[in-house]
Amino acid sequence: MKNLLLLSVALILSVSCQKKDQVEELWIKNGERTLYGVLSRPADGAKKQPVLIVSHGFNGTHHFGMNYFPLLNELGYQCFAFDFACGSVNSRSDNNTMEMSILDECSDLKAVVEHFRTQPDVDPDRIVLLGESQGGLVSALVADEMSEEISRLILIFPALCIPDNWNKRYQTVEDIPDTTRLWDVPMGRRFFTEIRDLDVFTRMERFGKPVIIIQGDQDPVVSIDDSKRAIGLYDNASLHIIEGAGHGFKPDEFDESLEQIKKFLLYNNE
Repeated sequence: MKNLLLLSVALILSVSCQKKDQVEELWIKNGERTLYGVLSRPADGAKKQPVLIVSHGFNGTHHFGMNYFPLLNELGYQCFAFDFACGSVNSRSDNNTMEMSILDECSDLKAVVEHFRTQPDVDPDRIVLLGESQGGLVSALVADEMSEEISRLILIFPALCIPDNWNKRYQTVEDIPDTTRLWDVPMGRRFFTEIRDLDVFTRMERFGKPVIIIQGDQDPVVSIDDSKRAIGLYDNASLHIIEGAGHGFKPDEFDESLEQIKKFLLYNNE
């Protein structure tokens, strides 16, 4: 009886280990840049799995995206969170924020998408982008440029206002200083010169796949009016407002956002 009990425990532990989600570091090349990220795969071992790519916000890192791993793996998705090159003082891809660039971040995200499209265990028809804040702006722009390759788009308090806000602050190119510090993060002139003619909202009209925007009604950084405007431009979009939430969610607010993401990914799933 004792040996049988020990065998049963061993089998349970073995099955638990087999079912454990697989998390690994992954480096992806984008030209001369190499992007650091972390990939979490579900344990079901399906031959072709959908993938969700998380883009962090200003001065963020892949650590923020790892909060989505348990839910996405539960839904059968691979989930990849990475550091934009020059996107943060803590970036493992490149921490020189003086070279931060929205266009470079778009290029980085496109390289990540292309990487996963070629992986034998990824379903190339089910690639989802999720972007937070500045990463939301980047994800929206890339979804427009890669509308055939992206199946769904999730925007979390997206900073769609970045071009307009900085153009109001620096009304001419000559007004832009060599260094701008935002929340004690140094940024070079290039960041601001590149976005002067970037019309985010006109580009949204070209992405016809499902979109959800999740934002708090007390966001002091990003106006919820921009999110409402975006919903009116996308062909197939919804807005979920979290009452009392600001720019960044508390644990209960994050749980509410996860529930909305789960419903969004399960609804009319292909």
